[in-house]
Amino acid sequence: MAATVKTAAAAAATVATVATGPLKVAVIGVGNLGAIHADIYRRMPEVQLAAVVDTDRARARAAAARYGCVALDSAEQLAGARAAVQVDAVSIVVPTTAHRAVAETVLGAGLHALLEKPVAENVADSRAIVELAAARGVILQIGHLERFNAGVMKLAELADNPRFIEVHRLDAFAGRATDVDVVADLMIHDIDIVLSLVRAELKQVCAAGARVITEHIDIANARLEFVGGAVANVTASRVSRSRFRRIRVFSGCGYLGLNFTDQQLDHVFPAPVGRDAKFPKLVERRVAVEPQLPLNAELAHFVDCVRHGRRPLVAGEDGLIAVQVAQQVRQKISESIADSIGG
Repeated sequence: MAATVKTAAAAAATVATVATGPLKVAVIGVGNLGAIHADIYRRMPEVQLAAVVDTDRARARAAAARYGCVALDSAEQLAGARAAVQVDAVSIVVPTTAHRAVAETVLGAGLHALLEKPVAENVADSRAIVELAAARGVILQIGHLERFNAGVMKLAELADNPRFIEVHRLDAFAGRATDVDVVADLMIHDIDIVLSLVRAELKQVCAAGARVITEHIDIANARLEFVGGAVANVTASRVSRSRFRRIRVFSGCGYLGLNFTDQQLDHVFPAPVGRDAKFPKLVERRVAVEPQLPLNAELAHFVDCVRHGRRPLVAGEDGLIAVQVAQQVRQKISESIADSIGG
């Protein structure tokens, strides 16, 4: 993993920047989330929302009218040499199954891209996207939104050599993202967070899961074991009765517990031992965290990276590693299902 990150940093040094004038952006895919991307860009200073793109022409035109920009029907229209609208960067907010085709079109044209997570539906497609971005010398940021959660960012500052991490991301079924399983839909957020906290090689993956509503896995649990002894237990469900999103980290600094939704972080740690004390007392505090809208922070970070040629917090290489681990989780789930049927 470390070698991959070094390669990414080196590639970022060759990125062409957009140093002056308004940064012209487009959003490809203006469904629910894409429309939010467009609205945020529209409100940013020094950013011009130049176009929205959607294969649903009526939806593209409605969004264009709402946000005061041009409507296009395809990524090819945006990226073509004779494109009517010239842009510097794009958000790609299309179904995961379309990520590779759309990403290759815009990256191949030399446009910087924020690509919603996961990078793609499989490792081969993800690697092809990441390698193309590096070859073209453009910024590729992956939309792992939770990394811009203020609580997660503070947690990353405080966590000292995590030894055990437990994450639950449970949600009610909403009928969205059913083209992929719960590992790609929800769990990959927490795989990415765990990998960012534990800076060690992954040694072993154990996992189990089940199909409940869709043809894909809807409930999954994975145990990730790292060289050095750290362990993470990650659970994701999109068929729970209510939303529950929490991470607990046990490390040298004590215990850290974060509620993803309200971005509140609790810290339990030992106080300094007095002269006559046999054991230290435990102190519990609520860590001061100024909540922020993660998507606003993520898009602002992307704009800054494009403007200054900086490596994103979640670069393409980071997203690729998360997809590789997700694939291992998926494989282990398939094996466990096969074993249960065989038994």
